Formats: sequence, C-alpha cells, structure tokens
Amino acid sequence: MKIYYSRMFKKMFKKLPVRFQNQFEERLCLFTENPCHPLLHNHALSGSWLGCRSINISGDLRAVYEKIDNDHIEFIAIGGHSALYS
Repeated sequence: MKIYYSRMFKKMFKKLPVRFQNQFEERLCLFTENPCHPLLHNHALSGSWLGCRSINISGDLRAVYEKIDNDHIEFIAIGGHSALYS
C-alpha cells in the first residue's frame, strides 16, 4: 500500500505534540498491516467528508484519509474530533 499526505495534513501534523505524532506513526503501522483492526475504528464519513474515511489515533484524535485506488491512499487531515467534524 502506497501512502500519500496532503499539504493540509502535513501542516496539521507538524502542529501536533510529539506524543501524538508518535501515536500516529504507531497507528499507521497497524493500519498498513490491517486497515480494519478494531483499535483503528476505521469508518466511512458523511457530510462534507463524504467519500473519506477516518481512523482513531487516540481518544479524540482522528486521521482522515481518502482511498485513491486499491493500492494508494492519501491522508487529508488530522486533528480532534470537534475540529474536524464541526
């Protein structure tokens, strides 16, 4: 699986505390091994994020991605639940 990161994702990621950046890296490893792992709570989104999916990074932190095709995905945004979905 090839993973890409949008410009917006990169900006948001840099603003996160190091501990959350590390948690994302851990969850990304889990995601590449098994995108449907229960810890990720991988689910489809609706509304303005229609066509995207989200995975849990920590209690409130979510990473939003879009599937380009079967072998390529792009992470679009990362942040707290209320910041992403309001």
